Amino acid sequence: MDLLVDPAPLRQQCQKWRSQGLGIALVPTMGFLHAGHLSLFDHARTLAGRLVVSIFVNPAQFGPGEDLDRYPRDLPRDLELCRAHGVDLVFAPEPGAMYHPDHAAWIDVPELGAGLCGASRPGHFRGVCTVVAKLFGLVRPHVAVFGEKDWQQLAILRRMTRDLELGVTIVGRPIFREPDGLALSSRNVNLTPEERAGAPAIRQGLLLVQKAARAGQLDAAALGLIFRRHLAEKLPAARLDYAEFVHPEALTPAARLEAPALLAVAVFLGRVRLIDNILLEV
Repeated sequence: MDLLVDPAPLRQQCQKWRSQGLGIALVPTMGFLHAGHLSLFDHARTLAGRLVVSIFVNPAQFGPGEDLDRYPRDLPRDLELCRAHGVDLVFAPEPGAMYHPDHAAWIDVPELGAGLCGASRPGHFRGVCTVVAKLFGLVRPHVAVFGEKDWQQLAILRRMTRDLELGVTIVGRPIFREPDGLALSSRNVNLTPEERAGAPAIRQGLLLVQKAARAGQLDAAALGLIFRRHLAEKLPAARLDYAEFVHPEALTPAARLEAPALLAVAVFLGRVRLIDNILLEV
């Protein structure tokens, strides 16, 4: 397994693989890898002859006052996990290698990025789109694999890739969860023991909404109230950022569940912001 920190040799190695007729899969990450990331690696390995993983805590997707400095990092551990899961090349640049001092070009998908996480994190998806587009330009992968926990991100990257004709197949993979239902996230390590013990209530609330929808309740406002009441009862210390029903692809609001709809939620537990979602098919 190779470790590269500069864009030029990354581009050269990937060009060499393409000239040899080898397919390339890319899994972008911010590191501090967990089992969810590893499941993406394992799936990506089945899709192409070479697997590239990027490990980059992208400052462009963090706003003022967010947890850029507190975001967990452990590159030596990450490299061992990558090696154990068949990664061929890890790209782990410093911010200066990815952004010139006078960097001025940005990519955005404002129609899909205005709501949900985009409403409370202005500029976040502009930073995500820009760094992923840069990685696509360097690696020129045939396929890129992302987790469905960041559903809005996945929808935005699919639209960006389609609209800009980037020639990359975007693959989404199911949320990887702890046995108690908590969606895996690198940020989970920042939860206190008490917060971690209560965090599965988020998933439990999503399942309650799913049960009500399957029983015939199709009004989004009524279903949302079920989730909010559950959270207030089971996790009173939490602060709800949002709980919204949207079209799975367009991310437009859904007032009634007359077609598949996504319930996406974001919850603050102390200083940690957790996101989760469930696709409701009625």
